[in-house]
Amino acid sequence: MKCCSKGGGAVDVRASLPRGVNGDGTAHVATWRTPKRRFEPAQRHESARKRCVLTLSSASGASADFGSVDQSQSGTGSALNAFWRFLRPHTIRGTLLGTTALVARVLMENPSSIDWTLMPRALIGLLALLCGNGYIVGINQIYDEEIDRVNKPFLPVAAGDLTKAQAWVLVVLLAGGGLAAVLTQFGTLTAKLYTLGLFLGTIYSVPPFRLKRYALPAFLIIAIVRGVLLNFGVYHATREALLLPFRWSPAAAFITLFGTVFATVIAITKDLADVEGDKKFNIGTFATALGVRGVAFLGSGLLLANYMGAIGAAFLAGQGNFRMAVMVGAHALFAALLVKSTVALDKAKYSKESVQEYYRAIWNLFYSEYLIFPFI
Repeated sequence: MKCCSKGGGAVDVRASLPRGVNGDGTAHVATWRTPKRRFEPAQRHESARKRCVLTLSSASGASADFGSVDQSQSGTGSALNAFWRFLRPHTIRGTLLGTTALVARVLMENPSSIDWTLMPRALIGLLALLCGNGYIVGINQIYDEEIDRVNKPFLPVAAGDLTKAQAWVLVVLLAGGGLAAVLTQFGTLTAKLYTLGLFLGTIYSVPPFRLKRYALPAFLIIAIVRGVLLNFGVYHATREALLLPFRWSPAAAFITLFGTVFATVIAITKDLADVEGDKKFNIGTFATALGVRGVAFLGSGLLLANYMGAIGAAFLAGQGNFRMAVMVGAHALFAALLVKSTVALDKAKYSKESVQEYYRAIWNLFYSEYLIFPFI
């Protein structure tokens, strides 16, 4: 294999390559000196596509799932890797943190009601929530395959690491398993809330409804599922399991309202990096309608108002309802970090990388809220 040197002469680069290594650095069985195994054009195209997807995974995938993914694995490791990406890890973390924080808060408010024999039931409930989360993000990937090839080519269905048939098996198992767990372990209201969440996740992605095509119903669904249903549902189910009558505590009412507003911010900013594909496939989002800058400022403004409301609640709720130092100090810090991220985005002129970094910062703030919630 020859290429041109700076001086214009032909240079044989095979001597500089170790045997058993392709020009792109990947290993193969045959060596350069025994070229018995040649790639057909279609094979070369597929190899190039996978290398491109891997590159995008390291760059843009870090924004969506907050970690580069290794798509060069094979066998069991590759299958597990694809399944993990299929679950959208950043949403899994949000569900885990939110659930754990809400349960911890109920237990801290009612220490005399703690019953460690309920631990298996609690773990089943957590697993059911993760199954529901996986179903909603999974069904979305099945119907968004073409869009994701433009916006999120690192996702396993779009990348070809999972077939649609395999994805369908996974979402059916996730929905069925989660629903069975809730129906057998929890009461009627909890089961209804869980079923409502699955239904909303379905009509968000699946034709003929496919409400994600419309900005207003799309963000309302996300706000309801991740804001109202998650926070109220887990709080209610925990009190029910402890045989406690339902009542709103100031902390539970706060996190449900705060979490719903925050979920709204996530819903309108999640499409900032997807404008190209959304426009191509006629998906109406706030980002396509108002522009990236407009939506970024709208999202930051809503979240900043949310933080100011949290600080105000600490003063207005009365003595003993909240820990003043935590409520005021933590939310003031979060507001400052939000402003810093927004300014950085504006200075970077809304480049693809800066938009991804901004969205990552939004999710990190979301995680942080649940980390402090048991102690507010």
